[in-house]
Amino acid sequence: MAETFAEEDAQTLDLDRYLGIARRRYLHFLIALFLGWIVVWGVSWLLPPHYKSGTLILVERPTLPKDYITPNVSEDLQDRLQSITQQILSRTHLLRIIGQMNLYAGEHAAPAPDEKVERMRKDIQIELVRGTQNQVTAFNVYYSAGDPHIAQQVTSELTNLFINENLEARQQQSQDTTKFLEQQLEAARQSLAAQEEKVREFKGQHVGELPTQVASNLQILGGLQSQLQTEEDALNAAKQQHVYLETLLNQYRSLQNSPRAAEASRPDVMAIDQELDKLKSDLADLSSRYTERHPDVRKLKEQIAKTEKMREQLLAEAKSTPSQAGAINGTAVRSSTDLAQASPIAQLQSQMQANQIEISNREQTIGALRTKVNDYQARLNQEPVREQQLADLTRGYEQSKANYDELLKKKNDSAMATSMELLQQGERFRIIDPPSLPVKPESPNHLKFCGIGLAVGLMLGLGVVAVFEMLDDRLYSEKELKELLPVPVISEIPVIVNPSDEQIAKRKVWVARATAAVVLGAILGASVFSYLRG
Repeated sequence: MAETFAEEDAQTLDLDRYLGIARRRYLHFLIALFLGWIVVWGVSWLLPPHYKSGTLILVERPTLPKDYITPNVSEDLQDRLQSITQQILSRTHLLRIIGQMNLYAGEHAAPAPDEKVERMRKDIQIELVRGTQNQVTAFNVYYSAGDPHIAQQVTSELTNLFINENLEARQQQSQDTTKFLEQQLEAARQSLAAQEEKVREFKGQHVGELPTQVASNLQILGGLQSQLQTEEDALNAAKQQHVYLETLLNQYRSLQNSPRAAEASRPDVMAIDQELDKLKSDLADLSSRYTERHPDVRKLKEQIAKTEKMREQLLAEAKSTPSQAGAINGTAVRSSTDLAQASPIAQLQSQMQANQIEISNREQTIGALRTKVNDYQARLNQEPVREQQLADLTRGYEQSKANYDELLKKKNDSAMATSMELLQQGERFRIIDPPSLPVKPESPNHLKFCGIGLAVGLMLGLGVVAVFEMLDDRLYSEKELKELLPVPVISEIPVIVNPSDEQIAKRKVWVARATAAVVLGAILGASVFSYLRG
C-alpha cells in the first residue's frame, strides 16, 4: 500500500511539473507556434500560383460491327496510348508548343531548351479511365501553368495532338498492314503461277500417261487388241488361202505337163473338194463366234464361192474333153487342152498376187497395231510413276493456292478496314469535356500549407520550451529541492502572497488567454481565408 501511494505521489508531482512548465513557458510556446505557422503560411502566398486545366477524351469504338469489318489495327489501346504519349511528349513536339506559346519565358525561365522540355513534361499529366472490365474507356489530359489561359490553350493543343496522332497512327498502321499484305499476295501469286506452269509443262510432256487418262487408255488399248486379233485372224486366213492357191497352181501345172490331162482332172476335183470342206469347217467355226457381217465370215464365204465356181469349171472342162483322144490330131488336142487349162492358171496367178498383196497389207497393219498396243501398254505402266510425280506437283500447287486464297481474303479485309479508317469510322478519340479555364490555382494549396505551418509551429514551440527549460537553473518544486539537498528537509516555508502578487498573477493569466486567443484566432481566420481563396 505504501508503494502504491508513493507511485501516485510521483505521478502527481510529474503532472504538477508539466503544468508548472506550461504556466511558465506558455508565452514562449505561443510565440514560437505563431512564428512557425506564419512563416510557412506566408511562404505559400509568396509562391507563384499554378493553374491546372484538364479535358476528358472518350475512346469511341468502331461504328461498324466487327462481324462485317475486322479492324487491322492493334486492339491494345493502352499500348497505343503509351506510344502516342511518347510521340506527343517528344522533344520536337514540346519545343514546337513552347515556341508557339512562348512558355517558360519569365524571369525564372529555364536556360536551356532541354530543361524547358523537362519542365513541360512535369507539368503534363495523363490519367486513364477504366471501365468495369478494366478496359480503358477514356483518359484525362491535364496541364499546369502560371496563367489560366495559357493552361487552357496548351491543354487544347495537347488534346488536338492526341486526336490527330491517334487518327494518323491508326491510318498509317492500317495502310502499312494493307501494303504488307499486297506484297505478300504478289509473292504468293508469283509462286502460284510458277506452280501452275510446272503442272502445265508436266501435263504437256506426259500426254496420255496422266492418271486422268487411264480409263481412255484402257478403252483404246482394248479396241486395239481386238482389232489386232481380227487382223491376225484375217492374216492367217489369207495365208491359208495362199497355200491353197499355190497348191492348185502346182496341180494345174503338173496336169499341163502330163500326157493325159483328162485323167488328171479327177484328183484336181478331189483336192478342191477337200479345200471346200476345210473352208466350210472354218466358216462354221467363225459363225459360232461372230455374226454374218463380220469381215472374216464374209471373206470365207467369198472364198467358198470362188472355190465352188472353180470346181464347176473344172467339171465342165472334164466333160467337154472328147473320150476318143486318138481320133483327133494329137497336136490339136494338146493345143485345145492347153488353152482350156491356161485360163484357170491365169486366174490362180492373179488370185495369188491379190492374196500376196493382202498378206503384205495385213502384216503392215498388224505391225502398226502392235506398235500402238506396246505404246499404250507403256503408258499404262508409267501411270503410277506419273501419278506420284503429279501428286507432288499438285500438292505444292494446292498449298500455294490455299496460301494465295487466304492472303487474298486478308488483303481484301484489310483494304476494307483501311477504307473504314480513312473515313474515320474506326476507333477514335472524342472530346467529352473541353479544356477548362481554371478559376482557382491548383497550387500552392494555402489551406494545406496552413496545416503544415501549424504542425511546424507546434514542433517549434515545444522545441523552444524544452531549450528554455534546459537553460533555466532555478528550482520550482519541492521534489527538485529534495533531489538537490543531501539531507532530508525538516520543514519548509510556505509562499507568502500579497495583493500585488495576486494582481500580477491574474494579469499573466489574462495575457496568456489573450495571447492564446490571438494566436488561435489568427490561425483559424487564416484557415478560413485560405479555404475561401483556394
